[in-house]
Amino acid sequence: MEIEQHPLQPFLPVNAQLLMLGSFPPQRKRWSMDFYYPNWNNDMWRIVGRLFFNDKDHFVDSTGKKFCKECIVDFLNEKGIALFDTASAVRRLQDNASDKFLEVVQPTDVAALLRQLPQCRAVVTTGEKATETLCQIFSLRAPKIGSHTAFQFEGRDMRLYRMPSSSRAYPLSLDKKVDAYRVMYQDLEML
Repeated sequence: MEIEQHPLQPFLPVNAQLLMLGSFPPQRKRWSMDFYYPNWNNDMWRIVGRLFFNDKDHFVDSTGKKFCKECIVDFLNEKGIALFDTASAVRRLQDNASDKFLEVVQPTDVAALLRQLPQCRAVVTTGEKATETLCQIFSLRAPKIGSHTAFQFEGRDMRLYRMPSSSRAYPLSLDKKVDAYRVMYQDLEML
């Protein structure tokens, strides 16, 4: 099976307080924009829109079924949210976007990312595969979905938040996903 290398560069604003890590982007045929959480059927940008602007369509491009990358990038830079994934290379065991059928070939060097983010005090994983991979990297016990655990990174006090997947395949309503993410953003005093 073909090994896929990560198609995007890490998005690392200099003021990032939070590093958001998914597992790996879906196949390009599922992208609505050239950025993170690009699948139109993924609710990440709807969750963030509801939380920060009380509008699930805040980041939707008015021209059609896609998200507005420029609006998202501006928001992330303003709020200090960095993005990447826990896998830098994967094999897809089936021809779909499901994390369940991703084999992580090369985990991301998350420590190298955190060294570039001196103000970062929290990492959030957005799904089970991302959580498993990150916990293996740092030898951590996974927190329950919607909660966090404390850890140390090179003398820095950090928190690992485990949030529900923003994929619509994850059986949780948008409202309940919004509620889970709200707790994290309030806890970090970002909301």
